[in-house]
Amino acid sequence: MKLTILGTGNAMVTECFNTCFALSEEHMHFLVDTGGGNRIMKVLKDAAIPVEDIHDIFLTHEHIDHLLGIIWLIRLVGTKMNQGKYQGTLRIYCHSDLVKTVETIAGLTIQKKVTKHLHKDIVFVPLESGDTKEILGCPVTFFDIHSTKAKQYGFTMMLPNQTKFTCVGDEPYNEADYEYVKDSDWLMHEAFCLYGEADRFKPYEKHHSTVREACQVAEQLQVPNLILYHTEETHLKDRKELYSREGRTYYHGNLYVPYDMEAFQL
Repeated sequence: MKLTILGTGNAMVTECFNTCFALSEEHMHFLVDTGGGNRIMKVLKDAAIPVEDIHDIFLTHEHIDHLLGIIWLIRLVGTKMNQGKYQGTLRIYCHSDLVKTVETIAGLTIQKKVTKHLHKDIVFVPLESGDTKEILGCPVTFFDIHSTKAKQYGFTMMLPNQTKFTCVGDEPYNEADYEYVKDSDWLMHEAFCLYGEADRFKPYEKHHSTVREACQVAEQLQVPNLILYHTEETHLKDRKELYSREGRTYYHGNLYVPYDMEAFQL
């Protein structure tokens, strides 16, 4: 399974893209979040991921930096369907409360000749916490992260090689989700900034964590591989070095601080 990090930044970044990524098995792709706008089409092109090969998209929550790209993808996929260039069904997974939000925005902003595909060839898969779906031939279990801001889901995915991949959303890991997260081989966890710069970036006010806390979580859970993302961009050029240096003080597994478009074999 290939993991491509399409974006690594928080909501307000301009020099990198909002956090989203794709899991790929040969020519099939599972897209997780869609960024805040039509730049999602550019990053998918740069990653050599044709939209025609995306049939599964998961939206973690309603915030614009994770959500609004789906409107452009609905427009793009629906247009290709009209042209006979997209075969099969596009499935949009999200918690049940989010379906109406996406449907409403799409209905208000996209022509009916495209939105006619909603609930037909572009379908919503409403989720409840604990639901398991098969995506890319793998069981994917979705869970409520117990957000204090907006209802949000994370997920775990058991890969064909029995590697367990987990994403806990863009907020700190909540111990209430231990039964889902335990025994993960890979963990994606947000890290808004360096611990020493918490006063500057105020991650706690936004219910985010610092590099130190994210690494302490991974150490406590004994996760072998940790990916940090959803960061500030002030240190973009040196982010990998700075975050890795702080993180290795608290975490002794394999620590990854990717730039946009970095890829991993899981």
